[in-house]
Amino acid sequence: MLTTVEERAALSGDAYAAPMSAQPVHQEDPEDPNEILRGLPEREREEFLRQYRAAAQAARDDITQYAALRRLLHRWSLVVIAANQPGYYEAIEDAKAGAGSYTPLDQALATVRARRAS
Repeated sequence: MLTTVEERAALSGDAYAAPMSAQPVHQEDPEDPNEILRGLPEREREEFLRQYRAAAQAARDDITQYAALRRLLHRWSLVVIAANQPGYYEAIEDAKAGAGSYTPLDQALATVRARRAS
């Protein structure tokens, strides 16, 4: 005879029969300025803060600039991901020098368009 909720849930496969926590699930927002600042390498922080302060000021002065602030935070959240990848800064230097492997923009766009068309 099964006596506990856990045992019944395990045998039935019913995940909802298992006990649940009353604690809220907390996930950090990757576009939160504090999360961006925390995730950025030190060398990126000053530029992020400069751009963020300017965009926040513009949004404060003109509500129509709020969308631009959101786009800025989104772009910087992507920088956090990219800048923390091994070889990121080396790849940028290679690109500036015209070295390394790369795909020209027109070729990359043609490939994406062809894939979407099929």
